Amino acid sequence: MDLAGKVIDDDASSSSPSSSPLSQWRYAVSRRYQHLLDKSTPHVLHRWISLSIVAFVYALRVYLLQGYYIITYGLGIYLLQLFILFVSPQVDPEIQELADGPSLPSRGSDEFRPFVRRLPEFKFWYSITKAFCVALVLTFFSAFDVPVFWPILLFYWVVLVVSTMKRQIMHMLRYKYVPFSFGKQRYSGKKVTSTDDADVVTPQRLHVESTA
Repeated sequence: MDLAGKVIDDDASSSSPSSSPLSQWRYAVSRRYQHLLDKSTPHVLHRWISLSIVAFVYALRVYLLQGYYIITYGLGIYLLQLFILFVSPQVDPEIQELADGPSLPSRGSDEFRPFVRRLPEFKFWYSITKAFCVALVLTFFSAFDVPVFWPILLFYWVVLVVSTMKRQIMHMLRYKYVPFSFGKQRYSGKKVTSTDDADVVTPQRLHVESTA
């Protein structure tokens, strides 16, 4: 829950209570907002479902208006930058290797070090949500509806995504790290007996049950 508190630490510190009623109201709102963020931190699935709804509303509005492609293009570039930060390690292995040697294990005998993201999951979700909300608000102002041939913007964005992801994947392969936990083996520190093992009838168990 510390991540949610850190997201708006600057806002909360600048909204400290004072004698002004407006300042007191702003401080109360910021505290309430931070409390809601803290409560939403463990609910990962619900947070991403709500983000999907906001993204769907934005996409539907852009589709119905047939405009605001510049905003969508800028939003796409910003989301790509956030994703790169999300899948990147907190300390660049290339810089760490030049300074102190390899920072990530490359052999089975190396010490295991958990993957620490440069952009944590909560801040990743929070930044995307704010970006979609800001973009949705901008669609209510006709000044941002700049006429443009959207296939060109889409082509530029696809080229940017392919080149950026290719460079990121090559970086992952070179320094042998995986930013996702899907399929990774987890160790709990002790062997946990499964229910299937408990139901297996061994000769020793059969002997004990018969004597009892």
